[in-house]
Amino acid sequence: MRRLRLDSAAIASAGYDADTAVLELEFASGDVYRYFAVPPSVHRALRDADSAGRFFRERIRDVYPSELIR
Repeated sequence: MRRLRLDSAAIASAGYDADTAVLELEFASGDVYRYFAVPPSVHRALRDADSAGRFFRERIRDVYPSELIR
């Protein structure tokens, strides 16, 4: 999945597959996680957030099922 860089100290890049509703996040640590059943509006809001890290903590981390892929 192609990811785009975010202007964030916590999240290096984010990618989204609208067909499968999968959000892929690469963190500053180098870890990459996939989050499942994420609506397109949440992906857009993450990209547009003043703080991607805070948005992630409040609206994604404990809301959507995930798996560590790297």
